[in-house]
Amino acid sequence: MDQDMVTLARVRLLSANRRVVRGAEGLWIYRLLTQVEPEVYGSKLAYVLVEASASLLVQESPEQRLALLDEAVEVAKALSASNPYRSLVLASALAARKRETDGRPTPAPVPEGSRGHL
Repeated sequence: MDQDMVTLARVRLLSANRRVVRGAEGLWIYRLLTQVEPEVYGSKLAYVLVEASASLLVQESPEQRLALLDEAVEVAKALSASNPYRSLVLASALAARKRETDGRPTPAPVPEGSRGHL
């Protein structure tokens, strides 16, 4: 693991000054940091992956949406049973994956101020 990249990811995370960094930057940060500290960052990665699957950027690509959701499920399953967010993010990822495979539209993202806290 490149420690300079880990340090850069941590600096970006701290400078974002948000509970969860979203979008492409959040995916990059949490994917990298989950490799180093999976129990700390895995739940946020799963959360951001589910959000990314509903993004307009992948709206026309069911394969990409499913890949993001599969990754979210795997990340959530890998969390320890004692992780307080495991059940929440796993249920969210599984529900989103089921909606995707059933062909139902993903619900619109919830406004930032009304989301649960991770």
